[in-house]
Amino acid sequence: MALWRAYQRALAAHPWKVQVLTAAAGGETRSAGTPDRPDPDHGISGLWLCAPLSGADFQGPVVGGWYKVLDRLIPGGTKVDALKKMLLDQDYLDALITNYYLWPAVQLANFYLVPLHYRLAVVQCVAVIWNSYLSWKAHQL
Repeated sequence: MALWRAYQRALAAHPWKVQVLTAAAGGETRSAGTPDRPDPDHGISGLWLCAPLSGADFQGPVVGGWYKVLDRLIPGGTKVDALKKMLLDQDYLDALITNYYLWPAVQLANFYLVPLHYRLAVVQCVAVIWNSYLSWKAHQL
């Protein structure tokens, strides 16, 4: 609980920095390689260095900014507003088909139940599990 309270204080004081660091921490699983089977194009160093950097310099600012845009486009916190945000968030057909079983439900709950400044953290937690599954699935022979 102390760690959670420290996270909340840091998020309130420095929302942008904390969201970037949250995305960097979640970025460690965002790769096609695994430690025992590294991506042949990047090797093990590419796996463990590029993925967090991708989260810090891309995922955090882009997704965090996207959530702010969604809240401006569709203000409010009703169930209907959350549904509209979730539908707008699912805008790539191939991504929709691939992750249809998980992400719409996660985002619906995220937009309805989670305050704006915690949404990126929720997505990062689910992304760790989802990306681990995708990595495992991609490396099945």
